[in-house]
Amino acid sequence: MVGALALVQTAGAAEAAQDYSSDKKAAEEPKPAKEEVKPQYKHGEILIPASSADEATRPTVAPELAEAYLRDGALAWSRDRSCVACHTTGTYLVTRPSLTAQMGRPLDEIRDLYVAQLRKKETTARDLLQKSTQPGQVVYIAAGLAEWDVHVTKRLSPETGEALALMLEIQLPEGGWANPPCWPPFESDAYHLATQAAMALAAAPDWVAQANESQRASINRLKAYLRNTPLPHDYARTLLLWAAARMPDLITAEKKDELIAMLSRHQRTDGGWSIRTFAEPEAWGNGLRAERLRTEPDFASPASDGHQTGLAIVVLREAGVPMTDPRIRRGIAWLKENQRESGRWWTRSLNTDKQHFINYSGTAYPLMALALCGELG
Repeated sequence: MVGALALVQTAGAAEAAQDYSSDKKAAEEPKPAKEEVKPQYKHGEILIPASSADEATRPTVAPELAEAYLRDGALAWSRDRSCVACHTTGTYLVTRPSLTAQMGRPLDEIRDLYVAQLRKKETTARDLLQKSTQPGQVVYIAAGLAEWDVHVTKRLSPETGEALALMLEIQLPEGGWANPPCWPPFESDAYHLATQAAMALAAAPDWVAQANESQRASINRLKAYLRNTPLPHDYARTLLLWAAARMPDLITAEKKDELIAMLSRHQRTDGGWSIRTFAEPEAWGNGLRAERLRTEPDFASPASDGHQTGLAIVVLREAGVPMTDPRIRRGIAWLKENQRESGRWWTRSLNTDKQHFINYSGTAYPLMALALCGELG
């Protein structure tokens, strides 16, 4: 920021009149138009307006509207960008297959995108696959295909096996994967990506049992990495509990109880959870957004949001907390009271106040939570 300009005033009447004339002229000039608010997703006939905290809530939950939002968002992103992005197409295939019993088969078009991207990655130099967001894309491809296999076809596909093998091939020696600390929560630390890789391995039907010696060594390195790496924040601890629910030998029973208690302490008085209580602003990614996060009006007591409330319930349920538990019931009540008219649940982005793409996972997780609590039929 450059230094402030000094305003020099004089006493002459002529100069005063000139100043008044200039101010009047400036006031009469047209003001620049406000920056146009872009849709959250747009492609062809698909148009999903930008998310807003001001959007009205629904009187009753409409799961079909939430599913339509997930479907159309994934299609728009896939057709417009043709990539597996953690916040949209990545989230779609690692979450939507688990809702097959309640909401029908997921989009084959998104699985086709994953397979097409897998073929591109297989012909890419391995050193390039270890840079930028490439490792994240490989991990999410493996995870999404594995979730499809376990929930949709009920059998391991060749593509899933190939994706898991590629994922382990680009694993770093310490057991994790490179991940730029740029877009929290999904692309903010390597630990997050490692938990997703563990869940991919756990989901793939019978793949780990068939793994060769080198692959088994890689899996053991991943487990050691998850057990021994200092955790950057409670959000990472939440993901460790989720991964351990699917790969039980990751943690001890005592550690599991400790993580459940941690997650329970974060529950808000209204029954929901807020992602903003799970890490200090400086701990998200490389801390570049800390100043912005600290200036939010509700920084001292952030509101509950769809992303973290849905995620907390899913993780607690998969960790064995019964759906009748008071913590779960209060969280479900919050979800039922806070779906927006569009079908989304609101979560303010940790990154920018523009598209708020976190509303995508902030809608997928609530649907999963409702399903795990018998609320989708």
